[in-house]
Amino acid sequence: MRKIGCMTLLTAGALWPQDAGVKFDTPEARVVEVVTSPGQRSPMHEHHLNRVLIYLDNGHQTLTDAGGQVEDVRFHAGDVRWSPAGARHTSDNVGGTTYRIVEVELKNAPGVLPASDLDPVRVAPDHYKVEFENPQVRVLRAHYGPHEAGPLHEHILNRVMVYLTDAHVKVTTPDGKVQMMDAKAGDVRMGGAAKHQEENLSLLPFEVVVVEFKR
Repeated sequence: MRKIGCMTLLTAGALWPQDAGVKFDTPEARVVEVVTSPGQRSPMHEHHLNRVLIYLDNGHQTLTDAGGQVEDVRFHAGDVRWSPAGARHTSDNVGGTTYRIVEVELKNAPGVLPASDLDPVRVAPDHYKVEFENPQVRVLRAHYGPHEAGPLHEHILNRVMVYLTDAHVKVTTPDGKVQMMDAKAGDVRMGGAAKHQEENLSLLPFEVVVVEFKR
């Protein structure tokens, strides 16, 4: 595994089609979740699309390519990694626990992030951080502490949201409309363009990974 900037590149992936549960399939991305048990090994396979991997659990796997070269991969719950389309390989869960991985397979062509004075990274830097960015995606991590509220911000691009914790959030739009949003850790949802404020109504922090599709 090698790092370029803030991106971790995996030379192969963690998922195989027969074990993947499809969450969404849109013109921009297919989102799948895989659950892998200790000792489970995938058949030889390959991934034809670039992917964003979001790890919901701690885990340890090995990736073995068609030539027999082995890569050792360890990850923690909440890790986010970039995985380019790669060569044929198998994947083995060599740890002692079951792990879940959400994979966002990218169908969108390289694009741009439109400018906005209300970009969440700009107006709410205490809550929104860039995990990594490349020509296809910008990946954000949003974190709100107990009862924290953020300023008005805008999401311009379509996006996938993967909740790392439970969430109980009040969402307020500029016209004053209020909506309560509840999610469980591990939930995966799609979102479109939106402008709103967020307030964590829980006594616990909440965290979500947001994968934005450039266009």
